[in-house]
Amino acid sequence: MKRLFSASILAAGFFALLTPLKAQQIHDGESLLTAMHDRYANSWYDNVIFKENAITLGTDGATSTEVWDEALIIPGKLRIDRGQHSEGNGFVFNDGSLTVFKNGQPTGPRPFVHVLLVLGFDVYKQPVATTVSILKARGIDLAQMHEEKWQGEDVYVVGAAQGDLKSRQFWVEKKRLLFVRVLEPNEADATKINDSRFRGYKNLGGGWLSERVEFYVGGKNTFNEDYFDVKANVKLDPALFDPAKYKETSLAGVFGK
Repeated sequence: MKRLFSASILAAGFFALLTPLKAQQIHDGESLLTAMHDRYANSWYDNVIFKENAITLGTDGATSTEVWDEALIIPGKLRIDRGQHSEGNGFVFNDGSLTVFKNGQPTGPRPFVHVLLVLGFDVYKQPVATTVSILKARGIDLAQMHEEKWQGEDVYVVGAAQGDLKSRQFWVEKKRLLFVRVLEPNEADATKINDSRFRGYKNLGGGWLSERVEFYVGGKNTFNEDYFDVKANVKLDPALFDPAKYKETSLAGVFGK
């Protein structure tokens, strides 16, 4: 009887260990987003700053490069200063809205979901339910998922069936649970697909940062971003992300210049 009792206790303990593993099984988009969040929620950085070479590729093969300063607070806040701040050109993304500045004059704010911000950064820190709600509203079918091989790595693909590269979908590296790709119809021409890719991930404290982002439209590479001078968890003034204070604030001080 004592041996039977001990065996029962061991069995109960064994199944108790299996329970959380089962709960973490990835079988659809929502369970994948949960796993992404749970993997990094306690370690991912709260903010990050970086400079980037913003590279435009012309149809004639010529390229032009502009240096941008960027600061990001997770979740939902991103500021970009294009070129010298004195020129007054940039963008402020703030909790689902976008204000564009040209020569110091604002356009907006208007509703705008920056899907790369959501999938590349916010997913790891904000509540899973928030990410799920945003992506469902975006028209991504979270019930649809399959696996692929992408750039030598196994990936999850959410939102499309095998072979479908036209539906709204996002791709996540299986090993590190890092976002690597999103495909969506082009807003100006629905016959073309926007294909945005995160590449060159580097470890950043307890999180990761893709130091190269590539943008394709209709299969053609049109724009790239290469990041440098990257720093995480720095002191950032919330006013930087207030469109009303864009003119009186600058990312120049954040980078020590």
